[in-house]
Amino acid sequence: MKTEYDVVVIGGGPAGMGSACGVKEKDSTLSVLILERDSTLGGILNQCIHNGFGLHYFGEELTGPEYAERFINRVKENAIDVLTNTMVLDIDLENKIITVINKKNGLVRIKSKAIILSMGCRERSRGAINIPGDRPSGVFTAGTAQRYINMEGFMVGKEVVILGSGDIGLIMARRLTLSGAKVLACVEICPYSNGLNRNIVQCLNDFDIPLYLSHTVTKIIGKERVEAVEISEVDKTNKVIEGTQQILKCDTVLLSVGLIPENELSRNAGLKIDPHTNGAYVYENMETLSSGVFACGNALHVHDLVDYVTAESIRAGHSAAEYAIKKGNNTDDSNNSLDYKGTVVSLKATDGVRYTVPQFIRIDNIGALNDKVDVFFRVGQPHKMCEIQVKTKNSVITSFKRLQTVPGEMEKISLSKKLLLDSETDEILIGIKDLD
Repeated sequence: MKTEYDVVVIGGGPAGMGSACGVKEKDSTLSVLILERDSTLGGILNQCIHNGFGLHYFGEELTGPEYAERFINRVKENAIDVLTNTMVLDIDLENKIITVINKKNGLVRIKSKAIILSMGCRERSRGAINIPGDRPSGVFTAGTAQRYINMEGFMVGKEVVILGSGDIGLIMARRLTLSGAKVLACVEICPYSNGLNRNIVQCLNDFDIPLYLSHTVTKIIGKERVEAVEISEVDKTNKVIEGTQQILKCDTVLLSVGLIPENELSRNAGLKIDPHTNGAYVYENMETLSSGVFACGNALHVHDLVDYVTAESIRAGHSAAEYAIKKGNNTDDSNNSLDYKGTVVSLKATDGVRYTVPQFIRIDNIGALNDKVDVFFRVGQPHKMCEIQVKTKNSVITSFKRLQTVPGEMEKISLSKKLLLDSETDEILIGIKDLD
């Protein structure tokens, strides 16, 4: 087993495979290793048997396994090394040493010139949101139920209530209905859905599944198995409105209440984490604040489309390759992380914008004057007929009109190098303004 590589990628989902292929795309001579704790590559895509993937990147509609297969084939074609069933225990950011363990090789330390973090995300559980009531069986996260049905062949229940209207919950409402279950309701605490509009239409409206907005589950009832749930209306502060309780008899509850970037490794290694994204702070090339360590995909911030994950991860792969080449040639790495001496612009979310990725832009690293940096963000609530404003402390330097923005869909704008230079500031604010 090799223990030294130019680039090591942690995570073998769409972000990990995309970034590994991005490294090889930049320089095919670089050695690349993907570390994956599951038995196969593909990550969450393997259990997403519905279509709708690949419209942006491949220009055609694919299922999750089909999308994954295309990148698995690219990994093989590029002769990228892969270690599956392998758990990463520790990352030494300064020396680029990754400690891993598996049944075949035992405990191994792997040395790398650059590291890419692409561990994906996990679901928020019942314990994280403190739903009162009994503790019977029949309570699942939506992703766990999806895996049981699509990969393991087990049906999770017959009469189902779904809490949360995230995309996984909406898709599981349709999947359960097609499998013969009765989905009684999808219950959402916000006054709007947190899923993509197309999923609301295709997964709820097309199957006459009711969506209760400004409602939440206030009690789970049952002994051995879930017998019913109590749902209640909430006010603008998410406080339960007394007298609005109603009982829905069911045998299963699915939780689709948010995703959290998987960054325990990053935190334990001492990497600086943005509290708004729960992912690492990054520069324009996806490099974190630790030189030579890059992040992408859902480990960086939760995406709505895998196509965006792919584009972002390939960019991270290109950047990691450039870093590894410089390290291999023993050239100056002053354009990386905290050693950078040029102008750094900080991006700040304001006025209805929850966060931005990247959080920092090193202007000298952008390239030619007409080159641009893509900035991704999410809004905190729905807006119609609005504009995204890019501002300094004193003025709006550019804006982008939108017919609507919703929290469930990630927004993207592009900022040119010329715009950043002309602004003559080290801090740019990105907010949203409703138009009359």
